[in-house]
Amino acid sequence: MNFMSILNLMVAPATSTGTDASGGGFMSKLGIWGIVIYMVVIFGAMYFIMIRPQKKRQKKEQELRENIQVGDEIVTIGGIYGKVMALKDDSLIIETGPDRDKMRVARWSVQQNLTIHDEQK
Repeated sequence: MNFMSILNLMVAPATSTGTDASGGGFMSKLGIWGIVIYMVVIFGAMYFIMIRPQKKRQKKEQELRENIQVGDEIVTIGGIYGKVMALKDDSLIIETGPDRDKMRVARWSVQQNLTIHDEQK
């Protein structure tokens, strides 16, 4: 065996792998519709993993803030505990501490309602 015959044996299996001349990878075999389907699946997974749970959480927080009543014990985002004394459109008057200090807070700043209400349906 000479050098040229060895070289031909090494090159021959590499050219007979069945791939086309353009390189022929995974994406070229899928075609344009395969890529479109792949992208739709990726965006669908992102929606169900990231966007949908966030919207559910926001809806639940909005319901909590809308259902606040006078006399409820609440906690604000800043950690202030208080009792609701008056309701306005976008703010609340709460009473805090043993000195019964009153403060006005934004309705969006309510994090938690500590008072349990019976659901009326």
